[in-house]
Amino acid sequence: MSTIKVDTYLTRGGASEIAIDKLKGASSASSIFVVAEGGTNTTNLQQGLCKHWTQFVQSNASVTDSFNQSSATDEGTGDTSWDFTNAMGNDDYSSQTTCNSGSYQFTSSYSDAEKTTAGDRCFSMKANSTVADATTVFVTTHGDLA
Repeated sequence: MSTIKVDTYLTRGGASEIAIDKLKGASSASSIFVVAEGGTNTTNLQQGLCKHWTQFVQSNASVTDSFNQSSATDEGTGDTSWDFTNAMGNDDYSSQTTCNSGSYQFTSSYSDAEKTTAGDRCFSMKANSTVADATTVFVTTHGDLA
């Protein structure tokens, strides 16, 4: 195997960018480690990426925008579920939910009982614990893809 060592890479136009379609690590299940901001620690690129995100209108599960989500379902007032396009590797992932609804204070959470490798579910209520649809719900999911 050959090794190429360079100090600077420039395209013919002088720009220092490389256009590629796929990047794969050489070891550790093809993981790629990135040097952190301080210059001494590293972070695993795959572990640090968001694996799913979505924004939806809760009253009808209308998805405004999303990544790695195949559908959303209105399960009732303040209750919405969604399915991932690509399943998670296990159900130990972490979904963070937040929501807004104008002048109302809302909280949003999800239930471990509803969480599967194929999807998740969140519940919303007003600050006084009254179940209600939030205007918009925002979700990000971190974990391992299958």
